[in-house]
Amino acid sequence: MKITAMDSYDVRFPTSKELDGSDAMNPDPDYSAAYVVLRGEGGEEGHGFCFTIGRGTEVCVAALNAYAPLVAGRDLDLGDLGEFARRLLHDSQLRWLGPEKGAVHMAAGAIINAAFDLAGKVAGKPVWKLLADLTPEQITDLADWRYLTDALTPAAAVDLLRAAEGGRAGRESLLRDTGYPAYTTTPGWLGYSDEKLARLAREAVAAGFTQIKLKVGSDLTEDLRRMRVARETVGPGIRIAIDANQRWDVAAAIDWVNALRPYDPYWIEEPTSPDDILGHAAIRRAVSPVLVATGEHVHNRVMFKQLLQAGAIDVLQLDACRVAGVTENVAILLLAAAFGVPVCPHAGGVGLCEVVQHLAMFDYVAVSGSLENRSIEYIDHLHEHFTDPVRIVNGRYSAPTAPGMSAQMRPGSLADHRYPGGIVWQTPAVRRP
Repeated sequence: MKITAMDSYDVRFPTSKELDGSDAMNPDPDYSAAYVVLRGEGGEEGHGFCFTIGRGTEVCVAALNAYAPLVAGRDLDLGDLGEFARRLLHDSQLRWLGPEKGAVHMAAGAIINAAFDLAGKVAGKPVWKLLADLTPEQITDLADWRYLTDALTPAAAVDLLRAAEGGRAGRESLLRDTGYPAYTTTPGWLGYSDEKLARLAREAVAAGFTQIKLKVGSDLTEDLRRMRVARETVGPGIRIAIDANQRWDVAAAIDWVNALRPYDPYWIEEPTSPDDILGHAAIRRAVSPVLVATGEHVHNRVMFKQLLQAGAIDVLQLDACRVAGVTENVAILLLAAAFGVPVCPHAGGVGLCEVVQHLAMFDYVAVSGSLENRSIEYIDHLHEHFTDPVRIVNGRYSAPTAPGMSAQMRPGSLADHRYPGGIVWQTPAVRRP
């Protein structure tokens, strides 16, 4: 298929008005997306995006545009998307700007995800099913194995996938019937009042969620109070994860988490810099049995490899739009399965719930074969702007049935929220510098 055009958009939502998404490091986020559409010669479209939080989205859009000469006017082999991804990621001049990290890498991920969205639509399958129907060799060929073979070889990955083949049909049937476990961050944004936290926590439990997450890290006294409110609201049987969003140095993280122990935190997420592998390992040793989770800002498969090799994390939180899209996340899922570390994807951002569910469901059906201690993050924001929004039933993600990767925004939402010209951004109350 020839890609006749690649269009990019700066799309922003004024979530800071209600402090939705607020945390210790990002007090006023406007959930945003550098959004891309691949247009096929027969009218087909593939949609993708990388997630941002407002100012700076234009940087990712510029990175998208830098890739246009490698995509627009070129043939796209929907049967070899691993090679398509490598063509983008191995471009010497753009790779120099990373390499394999930052805005350029995220932009490549948006384009690669758009290619998978397009492939799913052409095949008439949701992307989780498109991936799960591949052979072990085809799945392995999607990944870029450079820098990984000291931890996992392609041959070992094929063996791992073959071992999971026998149960695929049964797991797919169970997934369609009962969905995939979810946890919710909706009650826990740092800017919410105690009353709102308690109300949303009660609603979450009533909706069937067995885990909630609270943002922490701004003030220990306030965190102690908010954890007490949350624990008294949900009772002892509900897991409460906590998320510091990289707020602390190593020693501070250890002290802070240990101070919150009376309220039984399940995991501490991003306790320090996502680049500090040895710091995560030290924190993990010091705060056990509280688990250490990270991943939403880990910028490529090599860092995930090292986190796993160092025994630095108990929970791997891949993000569908931080690394280079589906193909790099396939490599990360294979690494996690090889090291026996559960994957609980990050989804705190516009559209992230929609796209990352496909990766988690593929992992369950074809890679890890397990739901033990696994769940996908859920936030109750902005789903109405997508043509195939997530469906949560009794605290679980229902498996998508529409072809593609659920990444396509509604045309009206795309037009109204384009920055700075969309009508939403012409309202003085939400206008940003």
